[in-house]
Amino acid sequence: MIVRPVAGQPPKIKLPRGAVDAQMHMYLPGFPAQPGGPDLPAGALPDADQYRNVMRWLGIDRVIITQGNAHQRDNSNLVACLDEMGNVARGVAVIDGATSEAELDRLSVAGVVGARIMDLPGGAVGLGELEVIDAKAVARDWMLAVQFDGTKILEHEARLRAIKSRWVFDHHGKFFGGVTPDGPEVAAVKRLIDRGNCWFKFAGAYESSKSGGQAYEDVGAVSRVIASHASERIVWGTNWPHNLARETADYPDDAALTDTILDWLPDDRARHLALVENPEELFGLPPFRGED
Repeated sequence: MIVRPVAGQPPKIKLPRGAVDAQMHMYLPGFPAQPGGPDLPAGALPDADQYRNVMRWLGIDRVIITQGNAHQRDNSNLVACLDEMGNVARGVAVIDGATSEAELDRLSVAGVVGARIMDLPGGAVGLGELEVIDAKAVARDWMLAVQFDGTKILEHEARLRAIKSRWVFDHHGKFFGGVTPDGPEVAAVKRLIDRGNCWFKFAGAYESSKSGGQAYEDVGAVSRVIASHASERIVWGTNWPHNLARETADYPDDAALTDTILDWLPDDRARHLALVENPEELFGLPPFRGED
C-alpha cells in the first residue's frame, strides 16, 4: 500500500511564476494497463485532483504530462488527462512509424506537443524507431523526449547528432553505470547540447543514483557540470507520482526533492530559465501571462 502526500511545507526555493513541471505522469479511471508495459502505479490512481494539490504545494503553474509506460502505445489516458487539466497542460505521447496523420491531428488538437522514446525495459518505443519518429515530429513541430541508459551515449551519439527536432535527454541522462563529471559521457552530452536543439532534463534523480537520497550527490555532481555548461538548456520535472515507489516508506518528499534538484542550478537566473523560459522553448509553449 502506498499513500502519496500532496501537501505540506512548500519548498524553500520558491518557484517563479509560470513554472513548468516538464516531467510527470497522470492516470484516470477506465484506462487499464496494456500488454508489454508495467502495471498501473500502486495504490489510489494518481489523478488530476491529486496533482492539482501538488501544483499548489510546490508552486507549479504549468505541466507537461508524459505518456506512462503502463499504457504503451495507447494514448487514450493521456488525451483524457489533457482534457481534464485544460490549458495549463500539454502532452508527450507515444507514436511510431504506423501512426496515421489523422491520429497525429487528433493528438495535436488534444494538446500533444511531443513524442516519447523510452529505450529501457517496459518502454513502448525504443531507439530503433528514432529516425521515423523524428521525421514525424519535425513535420508537426513537436519535440522528442529520449530516454536510454546514458552510459551508452557514445554508441548512440552519431544518431543523436542527426536528430532534427528539438529534443531532451531525459532523467539526468539515466547514467545507470555511473559516470564522472569529467568523463567522456558528460563530454558527449555537452557536444549534443552545443548543437542547439538538445536540452537536458533534471527529473527522477533517484532512478539512477548509486549514492542515494536525499542528496543524490553522484547525480548532482554530473548535473551541476551540465547546468554550468549551458543553463539555457536545462528543464526540470517532478517525476510525480514516482512510479518506482511501491510503498509509502519509499516515497520521496516532493518539497525536499524539489529543493535538492533546484539547488544544482547555479543561481536564481538559471532556475528561472529551467523552470520557465527553457521549457517554453523546448515544448513550444506560449509565454506565461498569468491567466493560463
